Amino acid sequence: MAGVALGVGVLAATAVLALGGSAVGTAVIRGAHASGVADAAALAAADTASGAVTGVPCERAAALAGASGAIVVTCDVDGLVATVRVRVGAGLLTAEARARAGPASASP
Repeated sequence: MAGVALGVGVLAATAVLALGGSAVGTAVIRGAHASGVADAAALAAADTASGAVTGVPCERAAALAGASGAIVVTCDVDGLVATVRVRVGAGLLTAEARARAGPASASP
């Protein structure tokens, strides 16, 4: 009987560790996805603000984010510099990232 209890305990501990590792892995992947989408959305908004692409900067950022499975939380355009924050996922498994894009001469 002790062997069965030990086996069940080992299996339970392994399952808990696997679920924890899966949650951490999902968080890392969502974070990387959010970061990439934020970068692309900020670049799209900055390109639109510069006139390189037609349209409204924040609408362009929202369209790009939406196509990538994210939503734009905030979008600010100051001259040729765009700052965008996006959210990926839902519920407890969300990730947010912020990116800034514009000409090199507009460094902070």
